Amino acid sequence: MSTETEGPLVLDETAAQRARRVDALAGRAATLIEALPWMQRFHGRTVVVKYGGHAMADRELREVFAQNIVFLRYAGIRVVVVHGGGPQINAHLDRLGVRSHFTAGLRVTTPETMDVVRMVLVGQVNRDVVGLVNQYGPFAVGMSGEDAHLFTAERKHALVDGEPVDIGMVGEVVRVETGAVRSLLDDGRIPVIASVARGADGGVYNVNADTAAAALAAALDAAKLIVLTDVEGLFADWPDTDDLISRLTAAELEDLLPSLSAGMVPKMEACLRAVRGGVPQAHVLDGRVPHSMLLEVFTDEGVGTMVVPDPDPDPDVHPAPLGSGHTPREGAR
Repeated sequence: MSTETEGPLVLDETAAQRARRVDALAGRAATLIEALPWMQRFHGRTVVVKYGGHAMADRELREVFAQNIVFLRYAGIRVVVVHGGGPQINAHLDRLGVRSHFTAGLRVTTPETMDVVRMVLVGQVNRDVVGLVNQYGPFAVGMSGEDAHLFTAERKHALVDGEPVDIGMVGEVVRVETGAVRSLLDDGRIPVIASVARGADGGVYNVNADTAAAALAAALDAAKLIVLTDVEGLFADWPDTDDLISRLTAAELEDLLPSLSAGMVPKMEACLRAVRGGVPQAHVLDGRVPHSMLLEVFTDEGVGTMVVPDPDPDPDVHPAPLGSGHTPREGAR
């Protein structure tokens, strides 16, 4: 076959440029190969992702989140997304002239406020997340914790100076019915779940998205719970950010809980609840870092902080000290 050209043949690159390009492509191939054992390990397994924080507010990070979720789906992982929407709720209440009140870090939720919470989480945020994910693959299906009795909650009280304080329509998930979620996963879908729940008393409750995701992960026998946050992970001496704890056991986390900042407590409690409920790994990742989920799932070292079950008692095994750095975590995965 001949090719007609006008004028002399123009080469696009020199041999040296071509060699550099091939080397760069080989590096990309090496990255894909590094992911292979993790793709094999997690193919067909369930991963529950709690979505919130800056990753939900920043436009570019929202796009990256949706791409990552669909990537996990195409990699054969059964993905479930649980979301909150605190900033969106606050904004809507402000527009209505309703002040937000918090006690012990929990929103005081009157019946009128609960109507707004339900409307924003189910009618606005859930639809936004579903639409975002479906731009990259037609898999996301929206639902709330009320649907098919997915979450049943009991009224939760805040503790102030050791005394219980009524904070209204705020609930704690006490039962999870996974049938509808499993059916969606079996059909290749990505359930996207708003964190509201039906109470046994017939009321509707605002439930913390972190703890709801943990309860769902345990009920689904998930391989991982991933909680996206606005920090790199758990630090040994916050606010000093030099010593990130890359891995710790449930017992070690339980010892640390009383000393944690208020914002980290529900996230780390969720990790503890998931691991104590049978989930092999729970992760706190920085949602501000693009592709942090993929870095955790598909690389040898991972990112963020990983919580694992307590080891079987063995006098010959000495656990590594907290904050020992990001060492390869294959043995723990």
